[in-house]
Order: sequence, then C-alpha cells, then structure tokens
Amino acid sequence: MGKPQFPDQEKDPLFWNTWAQRTLKNALTLQKLNQNTAKNLILFLGDGMGIPTVTAARILKGQLSRQSGEETQLEMDKFPFVALSKTYNTNAQVADSAGTATAYLCGVKANEGTVGVSAAAVRSQCNTTQGNEVTSILRWAKEAGKSVGIVTTTRVNHATPSAAYAHCVDRDWYSDGEMPAEAVQAGCKDIARQLFENIPNIDVIMGGGRKYMFPQNQSDVEYPGEKKHFGTRIDRRNLVEEWNNRMKNKKAHYVWNKKELLSLNPNSVDYILGLFEPGDLPYDLERNNETDPSLTEMVEVAIKILKKNPRGFYLLVEGDCCVTVFTGARGNVSVA
Repeated sequence: MGKPQFPDQEKDPLFWNTWAQRTLKNALTLQKLNQNTAKNLILFLGDGMGIPTVTAARILKGQLSRQSGEETQLEMDKFPFVALSKTYNTNAQVADSAGTATAYLCGVKANEGTVGVSAAAVRSQCNTTQGNEVTSILRWAKEAGKSVGIVTTTRVNHATPSAAYAHCVDRDWYSDGEMPAEAVQAGCKDIARQLFENIPNIDVIMGGGRKYMFPQNQSDVEYPGEKKHFGTRIDRRNLVEEWNNRMKNKKAHYVWNKKELLSLNPNSVDYILGLFEPGDLPYDLERNNETDPSLTEMVEVAIKILKKNPRGFYLLVEGDCCVTVFTGARGNVSVA
C-alpha cells in the first residue's frame, strides 16, 4: 500500500481558515451548559490511554481508511468538552492503576499499589488497612438504589475494578494464595473475596480472573490440563459456587464463555457473573472469537440488564492497555 496522498484542498489557505472559523462557531454554541441530572452514568476507562496512545489510534484509524491519519477524528474528539487530568500517586510521580483508580472512583489520592484506602495505608502492611478505608462511587450508587456493574478486559479483581469495591493495601492480593500468611492471619481479606462480600449483590460483574475464585489446584473448566490456570485459593472456598447459592432465588446467572453470555435474555436476568478467562482476557487482536466475548459485547449485555432499574445505573467499563472503540449507548446516559 502506497503512502496516502493528502487532498488538494489542503494546499489552499482558505481551507484551513474556513475550518478554523467553523470550529470556533461550533464552540461558541456550547456556552449553554446542560444542568440536568443524569439518571445513568457510564465511566469508560482506557487503562494506558495517554495522549501518545490516543494519537497513535487516531492516525491508525485514518490510515485504515487510506488517509494520512492525523486529520482523522476519534469519537472522543467529537465530545463537546474534553479535559486533562494529572495522574500521580501520593508517593509516586509515575502512577499505577491501583492508586489512580482509588482517586477517580473514590475521590481520594492514594499510595502506589493500594486500592480503596487512603494514603495513610502502607502497601503490603496489613495492619494499616483498618480505619483507612475509603468508599467508591459504585457503593454510593448502590446505596442510592441504582443498579451497578463492572465490565473489564482484565481480571475482575485487578487494580482498576477492585478500587470500586475493595479495601486492600496490596493490589496483588488477588486471592489468599497470593497473600503472605501473616496478612491472612491478621484478618486482611483478599480482593476476590471482597468482590462478593463488601458490596452485596453487584448486579453485573464481567471480565477475567476465574482461577482466583476456586480452590487451589482445582482444574479450570476451559483449560483442564494447564496447571497455570488451576485454582489458587488456599482457603479451599469456591466463590462462584457460593455466589450461585446465595443468588439462587434471584434471576442470576454465572457464565464463563461467549456462547453462554449471548444466549441469555437480558430481560430475564437481574444479576450476572461472567468470568471468561482464568486470568486477564486476551487482547482483542488475539481473542478467540468463538469463546471470548468482546468488550463491546459485554457492555451491550451489561447495559440491557442494568437499564431496567427505574432509578438508573452506574457502570464501570475498563479496556486495559488499548484504545477501545465504543458505538455508544442511547438514552439518558452520561459518559466520562
């Protein structure tokens, strides 16, 4: 494929002057702010989407359409208001997903590697947890009577989603199998356990992380012969089975593959637990289209389930280390 040729119109100064005037005119029409109260809130989070990554995605989108690329617009470029945020941890200039997730979900800056706790909590020191817990918008929404959900391409107990429900001084304590014995003995809970215990009945949970829910050395349903995917829980608890038992009188479904997910009628589902991989979901270019749902497919099902609540919903959507393109959702929704 040869190098794209830029349009002849770009040689004319009037083209750029006209474009600038049109942009200014559009901006001036935005002076009247929308002061309505949103019924629903969706937070789309592209983990790793700094300005250079977004720029690369913009250029790629254009080049796939045989343009130069730089002149292309992503959907987010069309938003009426765009802002930059400073991402750092209280103890680190280069932020990690745990401390920053605590910041944007709980409104409190935190130390690197900690989730759902203030900066008074010290990473990996179990005894600094109690009294330093902070609450998230997911909990606030649940307490307000809204439905709530988490959809991610990582493990559902990874740093970003875990800040929505967990209080943990170490982002790597996925299950008790990854925790120091002294932390377990001191009463600290692993993140997978907190997913089911801290905020009862999260309406939608979808992502990876299956192995952290099952007893140590229990084989995985999808990869029965691969030891790296075996269960990790030393306490021998089966958190999926416990969830099923607790939710048996509700319209609740556990699914672990794309077929099961897409075969559900969202109108007949109030709660869903979808764990599609033992660890993180594969990148979209490497995804098995037959077994693993795309992020778009997961989000579409999530919205159909959550929107049934007349009080509205809150949904956290994470696409990890990649630019994710969403078609958007109709209705009374704010997108951040």
